[in-house]
Amino acid sequence: MDTTVDLDTFASLVERPDDAARRAAEERWLDLDKPRAGLGRLEELGSWLASVQGQSPVRAITAPKVLLFAGDHGVASLGVSRMSAEGGTARRVHAVLDGSAPVARLARRFGADVRVVDLSVDADPADFPAEVVRHRVRRGSGRIDVEDAVTLAEATAAFAAGMAVADEEADLGTDLVILGDLGVGSTTVAAVLIGALCGTDAAAVCGRGSGIDDKVWMVKCAAIRDALRRARPVLGDQLALLAATGGADFAAITGFLLQAAVRKLPVVLDGVVSAACALVAQRVSFRAPEWWRAGLLTGEPALAKAYDRLTLTALHDQEITMGEGVGALMALPMLQAASDALAEQGSAGPAAPLLPKEPAKLPTALELLGKG
Repeated sequence: MDTTVDLDTFASLVERPDDAARRAAEERWLDLDKPRAGLGRLEELGSWLASVQGQSPVRAITAPKVLLFAGDHGVASLGVSRMSAEGGTARRVHAVLDGSAPVARLARRFGADVRVVDLSVDADPADFPAEVVRHRVRRGSGRIDVEDAVTLAEATAAFAAGMAVADEEADLGTDLVILGDLGVGSTTVAAVLIGALCGTDAAAVCGRGSGIDDKVWMVKCAAIRDALRRARPVLGDQLALLAATGGADFAAITGFLLQAAVRKLPVVLDGVVSAACALVAQRVSFRAPEWWRAGLLTGEPALAKAYDRLTLTALHDQEITMGEGVGALMALPMLQAASDALAEQGSAGPAAPLLPKEPAKLPTALELLGKG
């Protein structure tokens, strides 16, 4: 049976974070024995955590998860990346799984678990653990400058897979997701989506990605230009857009972001790929970005445009450009510090907790998806 997704339901299902909890957190900051605004950005982050948790004082972040969606992109065959299109993504997946990748090392340092979800890596599924390939939609994808990345049915299945992953993480008790991606050529795809949704030309969104030179940049820019021509006719249909010029991993990340917002699971975005998917998700539900924070700046021009459209401000700029969730993961200590500081008792004695309302049952992906 084919999976169907009714995107219109997200507009009503995604609620805003709890404003009463935010105000209580802001008052709590004022009660602490410190200079006014003395903790700077941590105060805004702590108040945001209170709002997404629906309570004040906030709960300390104890179960963060680095979530990496993996997929290969046919446009990489044009040589738009310094990384090899032949097996490059698969090698990165293996490095994360065996613990040698930087994101795996840093996650251990910061106390976060790491999960990889393969949607369309161009490798034998037997090369990876069953849990990694459980949501795989296909092997590889089309070259978006001349053909669709995936079929509409595949994009829909990937979107539904991302929703299911959000449910799995919410049910496991994950309290913060560090969102990243693994895929050679992915910044080219992201630039197309952002350029299409922001109404810009190819040169305005074409960045250096993996560190390409001027000659390769021109090849990349031409590919983005041609893909933009294919994207514009389907701008009104988000799933069709993801099928034409996105890919299975992009569709899954978009579905994940929306269902995470439904399940009130906060997310930190990492770089231009997750920002591109966030833009698509924003078109589906304008409230959804309130459940996200932008992890970092990478120097990609498309990323700055996406953050501006999403009205998100990056938490840091450490010139991290490698993707894989590393930049977003570097924001985790700031969020942990914000939650710890706000949870501490002020000199005036313990503040009365703002108890969350009896939670309504949040719909899971299975309940939202129709089967046709």
